[in-house]
Amino acid sequence: MAARESSVKKEREKRSAAGPVAAATANAHKLDRLVHERLRLGILSALAVNESLTFNELKRLLDTTDGNLSVHARKLEEAGYVGCSKSFANRMPKTEYRLAAAGRKALERYLDHMEALIQATRDK
Repeated sequence: MAARESSVKKEREKRSAAGPVAAATANAHKLDRLVHERLRLGILSALAVNESLTFNELKRLLDTTDGNLSVHARKLEEAGYVGCSKSFANRMPKTEYRLAAAGRKALERYLDHMEALIQATRDK
């Protein structure tokens, strides 16, 4: 047991001695995988700067297919990151998305983490 603790301590010392870049990249695996995926990041980013967007607006904005957008939007909805409302306008179905408070916090955490990685890399 003492050998394992010593090994863990040495690894920490090695990381901190390597500087901020090593420390930042060691934490890169902690990125929110739900947000990190390209299309989901696009959805969250688009909703962060718009009060709401319809399914078709998101589809055009992100240049994706119905199926792809539907799958990724549902994952964000299940996580509580976006809200979805369905209605009819002139007998046509209308799906509208809004960024939830949890989604805004997740996006902010993600962006803060990415900024820290970028800064650590530039400071090298």
